[in-house]
Amino acid sequence: MKILLYGLNFWPEPTGIGKYSGEMASWLAAQGHQVRVITAPPYYPAWKVSEGYRWPPFRKERWAGVRLWRAPLWVPREPGGKARVLHLVSFAAFSLPLMLIQILWRPDVVFTVAPTLTCAPGAWFVARLSGARAWLHLQDFEVDAAFQMGMLQGARFKRAVLAIEWLLLRRFDIVSTISRRMVRRLQLKGVDPARIRFFPNWVDTEAIRPLTQASPYRAEWRIGPETIVVLFSGTLGSKQGLMVMPEAARLLRHRQDILFVVCGDGPVKNSMLAASDGALNFLMFPLQPTARLGDLLGLADIHLLPQSPVAEDLVLPSKLSGMLASGRAIVATCRLETEIAEIVSQCGEVVAPEDAAAVAAAIERLSDDPARRRQLGQRARMIAEQTLGCDAVLSGIAAQMWAGGNATAPAKVPSQTN
Repeated sequence: MKILLYGLNFWPEPTGIGKYSGEMASWLAAQGHQVRVITAPPYYPAWKVSEGYRWPPFRKERWAGVRLWRAPLWVPREPGGKARVLHLVSFAAFSLPLMLIQILWRPDVVFTVAPTLTCAPGAWFVARLSGARAWLHLQDFEVDAAFQMGMLQGARFKRAVLAIEWLLLRRFDIVSTISRRMVRRLQLKGVDPARIRFFPNWVDTEAIRPLTQASPYRAEWRIGPETIVVLFSGTLGSKQGLMVMPEAARLLRHRQDILFVVCGDGPVKNSMLAASDGALNFLMFPLQPTARLGDLLGLADIHLLPQSPVAEDLVLPSKLSGMLASGRAIVATCRLETEIAEIVSQCGEVVAPEDAAAVAAAIERLSDDPARRRQLGQRARMIAEQTLGCDAVLSGIAAQMWAGGNATAPAKVPSQTN
């Protein structure tokens, strides 16, 4: 089968950005499919095109059995609302010629990942001209999130953008997303249930396993064996409510046995550094290589998963699957009726969003009860093994691609393990 993958983040990146889409491309190629990718140069989360990718602006590569084309894009220094829209439109415009060339290849499936939705019109057009099935995959509801968080504003503008989104969603043969609540949201947006697929973020449960000995990062970063590490690793973005972490760290300064470790980069990094005010119990490091993700996640005694209350049901953080696979307890900040809460309540503690005192209290409770931490960690690992294995998830999606128009039954969304 010929599969054309299209999106901003289909790149193999040492820091792990684009990890899921890159793994999907290489996995499909390893199964014998012909896979082509149209994507951007690495630029995120630093919001700066990586060295070695600035020239030539268009390039063609081979990677893991995949033929990959890169199109340039404009990257703003300050990714605010309007600047971010122009940034996304620039990639859609520059990548369109590369997409049109693929019509001659006549793919069987054109698979587009949103964000960014600005790529969707070109993907749909190419699919129709080449006779391919048009598949749109939503990692989050970027339009809803942008307006709810104030990144985009204006009632008329919102109505216009939502109308465009409605038209696009109804045009694709298949629309998939990563959580049960997001599946329901697609139905509320008018997508035919027969066209909706449940496509969760997966995790390589062999590469990420509970460590049987101390993580090498403890020695490298001079963290004592008795220190309880509260870890966050990932993009430092605005829709995650991350400022609760330095605030909670300040509240726990009296606990010399608890250390907050943040690994990441992104728009709120400097604000977090300023808020931490040089606290000895709050350390920040760059994103670590994907090859060491298992060691990094195994550094945690407790994973911290903050979420902004305005976006918590519009996204399901991909980092959650790695946390679960590492077999560690989790503290999440979200409302109890969200899907994040449904999952984390089985293997950790859920507290109100943006409540630093509640976060600090939950961390203290888990820190003082190692037996409960172990029990919750075992539960987290079981959830990952039973529902999020890489081969199981991708095999199901590949079967849906192969079945195409014959697969008209709506996605079966598994309930949470009791």
